[in-house]
This record gives sequence, structure tokens and C-alpha cells, in this order.
Amino acid sequence: MKTVYFELDAMTTNLPMKLSHLPNSLPLDGAVRIELMEGVPIFRASSLVQRRIEALLTKQKESTLTSEENKELDEYEDLDDYLSLVNRTVRNVSLNQNES
Repeated sequence: MKTVYFELDAMTTNLPMKLSHLPNSLPLDGAVRIELMEGVPIFRASSLVQRRIEALLTKQKESTLTSEENKELDEYEDLDDYLSLVNRTVRNVSLNQNES
């Protein structure tokens, strides 16, 4: 397996948002996949994680989630927000490098 490292300048490494913890059901391995879009790595939830989120959303529409399930869904939403932030940051750094 190839390890990919990203160097971000000091300004972009100070992310404005911190995750307090991850969902208990989040697998430690294989939770995030990396795709290349126009040469830029994009971080996405794995199929396994996406299925769990979809199951929670379906249950939420059809009935009521338990407090634990609500907490889990909230944590997945926080994680999604964080991945979106990382993706925007990486994309912006890539665009700035291309302009140089």
C-alpha cells in the first residue's frame, strides 16, 4: 500500500474545526477512500460507512432513532463536514500551486 503525504502551508494546517471524537461504529481501517479528481486527491467515506449512514437516515425517515443512533448520525455529519473542509483545503492548495 502506498502512503501519500500532503504538505500544507502553516495557514492551511490550522483547521478551524476539531472533531471531539469519531462514531463508535466507524471502522478503524477502510473508513475513508481516496479518489483522484483531475490529479487532486479527494477523501470520501467508504462504501461501508456510506451504507451505515444511509441505514440511519432511512430509519430516521421511517421511525425514530434512539438517542445513541442520533448521536452516531451527528458524529457522521461532523466527520462529513471535516472531510469536506480537508477536500476544499487540498483543492485550494493544489490550485494555488498550479497558478505559481
